[in-house]
Amino acid sequence: MADWQEISGGVTAPRGYQAAGITAGLKPSGLPDLALICSDVEAIAAGVFTTSQVRAACVDYCRQRLQAKHSARAILCNAGQANASTGMQGLRDTEESAQILARELNISPESILLASTGVIGQRMRMDALRSGIPKVVAALSETGSDAAAVAIITTDLVTKSIALETTIGDRPVRIGGISKGSGMIHPNMATMLAFVTCDAAVSSQLWQQMLSRAADQSFNAITVDGDTSTNDSLIALANGQSRTPAITEMGAEAEKLEAMLTAVCQHLAKAIARDGEGATCLIEVQVTGAYDQLSARQIAKTIAGSSLVKSAIFGRDPNWGRIAAAAGRAGVNFEQDNLQIKLGNFLLLENGQPVPFDRAAASAYLKQTAADSSLPEDFIFTNNSNDLSVDRSIIKGQRVDNPVIIAVNIGNGHGSGKAWGCDLSYDYVKINAEYTT
Repeated sequence: MADWQEISGGVTAPRGYQAAGITAGLKPSGLPDLALICSDVEAIAAGVFTTSQVRAACVDYCRQRLQAKHSARAILCNAGQANASTGMQGLRDTEESAQILARELNISPESILLASTGVIGQRMRMDALRSGIPKVVAALSETGSDAAAVAIITTDLVTKSIALETTIGDRPVRIGGISKGSGMIHPNMATMLAFVTCDAAVSSQLWQQMLSRAADQSFNAITVDGDTSTNDSLIALANGQSRTPAITEMGAEAEKLEAMLTAVCQHLAKAIARDGEGATCLIEVQVTGAYDQLSARQIAKTIAGSSLVKSAIFGRDPNWGRIAAAAGRAGVNFEQDNLQIKLGNFLLLENGQPVPFDRAAASAYLKQTAADSSLPEDFIFTNNSNDLSVDRSIIKGQRVDNPVIIAVNIGNGHGSGKAWGCDLSYDYVKINAEYTT
């Protein structure tokens, strides 16, 4: 049983944080497009970013900031323009936005981290940003997490938010998070943004290590379409406002905090996978019997990312052959005679050989999983003039549903791992075929 409980509040649930989300005019639709998260005090900061060689200006900016200084006060995120592949002018725009925010908050620009999302190749609309930053600062609130969660999304169908609480040193400690992402999602930080806040006191080196490990078990274990974004950023702040003793090395308290951090990241990551563009269901791949965890996760990610597996799930086809093929090409050695595959409670393959199963019932299992979490019939996807937006009238928070479970065992090893993805539908092609037109 988890040693924490879920609470409300998102990134403003931990003590000492405020957030806001406003419409600054970055999106032609007039939907919210500028978010700010701010700590009352300087906070320890850590980050994990895209591995792509083509990166947005904000990614390079944040990497440089965190290398020079392992702390921050604020995270500013604009939605609408990715500011990737925009050259030196894009970097100057990024630096100017930090300077404007620094003046408004009366803090150093070095205490500001930045994120962007939207169409690659488009600079931020600086006129809108210059006038929007004072407004988003004025809107800061201890209950502003939901507004910030809405302001960071683009093609997402729902907002993604979570907050958990545990006890360390007889005092409550909280971690909250919001994220966005629906397409261009693939392991190695892939367009995906996530912001996490925490009120524990923890050393900068340990906080970065915790976040990197949490990312490996969450955001680096999801895939929607096999494409890694130019803008992926996971940023986490820890401001010490819980007034608990500082955690400076691994031990029981550090393990407890890291477990909760991982749970927050996994919740947000699974919400992104479930909200994949055009998706009708979440897929969870569980791999056991591997030599080590890395091997197990590699197989799980390969299966979750297989276009053929994803298409079969969308067609409600319990085609174990596609799962077996994906496992076999994952680059991990195993004896195929040891391979076992289950879909939900249905055993499809045992000792590398097919076994009789009720195909109609297995197909019904896939249909029911999708039906439990389908979108309203009146949902409308809108995409006009490069404006990455959807009809927000139906957004009422998280879509929580049971995933399609694919369980694969490859032997007697102690390594196990999970990955999450979604099915591949006709709508994915439609959404991305019209992405900039």
